[in-house]
Amino acid sequence: MPGNPNETKLVNFAVANVTRRKIINFLENGYRSAGELEEIIGTNNLDFHLKILQQAGLIEFEEETVKLSEYGRKFRKNKTGRSEEKTADFFQAKPVEILEIRQLLPCIADPLKLRVSANMLPPPGGILKLLEPLFPRSNYSGRKGSLIIQKGEIITTIYSSGKVSIRMIKNEDEAKEELESLKSTINEAIAKGVAPTPRKKVKVELMEVYKYLPRTNCGKCGEQGCYSFAIRLMAGQVTLDMCTLLKEPEYTDNHEHLQTLTAYV
Repeated sequence: MPGNPNETKLVNFAVANVTRRKIINFLENGYRSAGELEEIIGTNNLDFHLKILQQAGLIEFEEETVKLSEYGRKFRKNKTGRSEEKTADFFQAKPVEILEIRQLLPCIADPLKLRVSANMLPPPGGILKLLEPLFPRSNYSGRKGSLIIQKGEIITTIYSSGKVSIRMIKNEDEAKEELESLKSTINEAIAKGVAPTPRKKVKVELMEVYKYLPRTNCGKCGEQGCYSFAIRLMAGQVTLDMCTLLKEPEYTDNHEHLQTLTAYV
């Protein structure tokens, strides 16, 4: 079992590669032949990767099969036991599929637009937070277990349970395109095996925030009007929940847009 600093460096080097992490992942359920691993992993350099994992003490060979060593199993257990906040890659993530659209209904905010519902399998669960940097405008909520993504007027919400909802869609074809794009973006990141780096700050314009406020100038927030509220919101002097109208059903889409925008303010 690795113990000294040089052995630890060898282990770190072994698991720094996405292909070798996938091999460890597939060996979790028991023995695999080299042929099975080559078919699953899809690499011509399998012998090279297996040799590095063996030198690191993570795997063992038995006749014509490969298995995790005792140290390899303990190492894998320690990796999977880490909290979500400490997860640095998609070590356990599997490619996702998005099932057919289940609902196609008019939007509350704009009856000319549609809202759709679909399911993602397997459910993203703990990796949902890691998906946030993949999208230029998105906001993860640990309390709700959701990731809200804004793309123009379109709002997509992914839940850790696997439910996916899209609002402000023109038609079913556009919904299918958005779902396919969503799947491709996530699966590309999973294939790389490493979480994307934190995104750069996106500049938010005052008028963009103001556009999604109710613009009724009701004064219930304590401000003279919605424009004044937008200025103070941009300055961090008020919070979004002080606008009571945004909590009403007809402003649901506006609220989700603003949640995403204010995450960058």
